[in-house]
Formats: sequence, structure tokens, C-alpha cells
Amino acid sequence: MQKAYRIKKNKEFQTVFKKGKSFANRQLVLYYFKKDQPHFRIGLSVSKRIGNAVMRNKVKRYLRQAFQEMEEELHQEYDYVVIARKPVNTMEYHELKQSLQHVCRRSGVLKKKLK
Repeated sequence: MQKAYRIKKNKEFQTVFKKGKSFANRQLVLYYFKKDQPHFRIGLSVSKRIGNAVMRNKVKRYLRQAFQEMEEELHQEYDYVVIARKPVNTMEYHELKQSLQHVCRRSGVLKKKLK
């Protein structure tokens, strides 16, 4: 995923938190906010409570890869912010992707139904 498609600045995170909508499950919280842009952007927040730096970076890699694989199903005009909760530190990639798909399905940001 290109770095241009990531949310990095605190101000952008705060905009999504304050003006956007959110949905959650036990593992993830998804905030989304509609903007006028050609491609979606994602911001990831993984707390120190999840684990050490190696674990946090692994969770972020998994989330970025899951978003990249779901790119065709997601609406492109949104900014997404994902907050990882404690149970993600014990999850494998496919479980994390299913959890992300679940929260995206609940929020209605998917264009079509996933397999």
C-alpha cells in the first residue's frame, strides 16, 4: 500500500474521530469519514497494551495487507481509521482479516458482499 494512502497527521485522525461514524467488534474499532478523494486512506492505531513493538508492527502489517486485499470491495472516497483492541495480539492473519471484514460489513462501507 502506498504511503500516500495512509493517514499520518494527528489533525486528520481527529477529523475522522469527530466527524465520522464508528462501528466495533471485540477485536477492532472502525471509524470512517467521507471525503472527496479518488482513493481511500487508512490510519492505524495500535496501543502499547497490545504488546511490544514487534507485535504492534505485525498487527499493523496484517491490517494494511487486509485493506489491500479488500481494496476492490471498499468505497474509495472514505478515510478509515482502525483501532486494534487487546485480542488481536493472539490472532493470525486470516482471523484478523475476517474480523476486519465483519466490522466493515456492519458499518456498510463495502460495495459488494465478500466471500
